[in-house]
Amino acid sequence: MINSGPTPPDRWDIHMHNTFAENAAQLPTKVPFRKATASVPSGNCLHVATLENGNIAIRQSDPNGPAIIATPAEWTAFQDGVIAGEFR
Repeated sequence: MINSGPTPPDRWDIHMHNTFAENAAQLPTKVPFRKATASVPSGNCLHVATLENGNIAIRQSDPNGPAIIATPAEWTAFQDGVIAGEFR
């Protein structure tokens, strides 16, 4: 496995589907975390990154904070729900 970042803790295996990571900075991402352009500078935003295994990581502004991990299908279903207004 090629990993340009820190080694994840032993209990976190990128080949398994995990739903939570304690430290987002340790996740092996394909691209850096990014946020929506509508986010404000005060930190009220979510950041999203695609992991090396294709899953999606979602975290708050703190790069060392926790992240939720979703499969591509879960992420697509969530996005579809947001677009449909299901979370208002």
